[in-house]
Amino acid sequence: MENLLLWGFYILTFYAFLPGIISRTFGFRVFKKGQVEREIALTFDDGPDSVYTPQLLDLLAKYGAKATFFVVGANAQRHPELLRRMKDEGHVIGIHNYVHKSNWLMRPGSVKKQIHRTSEIIKKATGSRSAYYRPPWGIVNLFDFSNLGYLQIILWSAMFGDWRKRVGTERLTKRMLKKLKPGEVLLLHDCGNTFGADKDAPENMLKALEKYLQEGQRENYRFVTIAEMIELTDKARSKQKPQLSVMKRALVSAWLGWERLFHYLFRLEAVDHGEGIFHFRIRPYRGKTLELKDGHKIGNNDKVIELHFDNKKLFQIMRRSKSLMQMAIYVIREVERALPKLARQISGRQEFNDVRGLYGISMINRGSESFGFNVLELPEGLFSKMTRFYLKILIRVLHPSGNKRVSSKQATLVPRIVAMSMEEFHSRYAPSEADRADWTGAVPLSAGSDTDSKVVAQKTFEQEKTARELVP
Repeated sequence: MENLLLWGFYILTFYAFLPGIISRTFGFRVFKKGQVEREIALTFDDGPDSVYTPQLLDLLAKYGAKATFFVVGANAQRHPELLRRMKDEGHVIGIHNYVHKSNWLMRPGSVKKQIHRTSEIIKKATGSRSAYYRPPWGIVNLFDFSNLGYLQIILWSAMFGDWRKRVGTERLTKRMLKKLKPGEVLLLHDCGNTFGADKDAPENMLKALEKYLQEGQRENYRFVTIAEMIELTDKARSKQKPQLSVMKRALVSAWLGWERLFHYLFRLEAVDHGEGIFHFRIRPYRGKTLELKDGHKIGNNDKVIELHFDNKKLFQIMRRSKSLMQMAIYVIREVERALPKLARQISGRQEFNDVRGLYGISMINRGSESFGFNVLELPEGLFSKMTRFYLKILIRVLHPSGNKRVSSKQATLVPRIVAMSMEEFHSRYAPSEADRADWTGAVPLSAGSDTDSKVVAQKTFEQEKTARELVP
């Protein structure tokens, strides 16, 4: 019996206790506080509630505040109209399991089912899946870190016991005003029907929140969604340069200098004036005919748009990423933003009229099918060997642990061709029906803004699979 209890303690320690302590103390694989100047993130758990959530939305609208709602799937299923209102009014919706049950008390498979079920409810109500997850009580287990790599886990920097009515409006207000600071992620509750909560407690929360919003407005704070808070924090962190050795800095500077010279000599154009992750140029394809899955072909001497990653951006992503999965997700986001911008950029330009497709060679090729690319083997030969040598040197120079990375991933760091027909590119990234009607062969493309419905539709690909595929 003693051994059984000891093993039970060990299992609980590694499955539940340690992951919880590490995530809360060190912020490992979670987001809980921003690095910003005048922004605060309001987050609300356990709803939606038919009584208090509409009042909360009215209050937020009154003060021009945006928020993030981590909904319980069972409640969301009963009130899809509230989810639609949240989205329509500019708020972000996150997942808080289907029922309010601790992840410690569920197997990894059960947690995943709860999340998937809630995600489907959100998608059915709003047309979009959620990218954010908050486990009930902020409790994670060991497998959450690996199973939920496609979701950003959100915790908090401040909570106030607002689920208990006896706290009272005055005391709750005082507690909240102490956290009127930039970067705070506040945890509040718009539903009192969960275990341990008081049904009418949100009434006090709403009164305290109005005073908090009034004071925040007076001090020129902005109340933003968790998505904006993360984006602003990422930008701030990207400006914080971790210390590199003198040799490493010299190598990186030399390499990026060579890249700028290459772009100038071969007349590469930057996507979105250098804000995108790609550079590109038109050139004739040289090699065996590429047979693409949509039935189109790229033959020898056909014109293609040759894509090149912006290695400066890749270097910045590698430096600020805490894990390979996080790096993969950053790259996915950048590619998602860049492809529609590329479509807009080449719209109406006659030099692209007879281009047959997009083409590139990269070791970052796993999972790129989700964007419409075909991944093809690079024919063996001198060019293949030189390309492999060049790209491995690139990884050694740019990756923070380059030598170790190349040595440990020899089998998976293989350059491959990524290619997409212009027809496939147009069908995915040209937004308007007019553009589609005009498309015959290689008609110039046009694209709308990043929030265009076509781009949103493209984001319905399986992010979990893509992120995992992108990580060798």
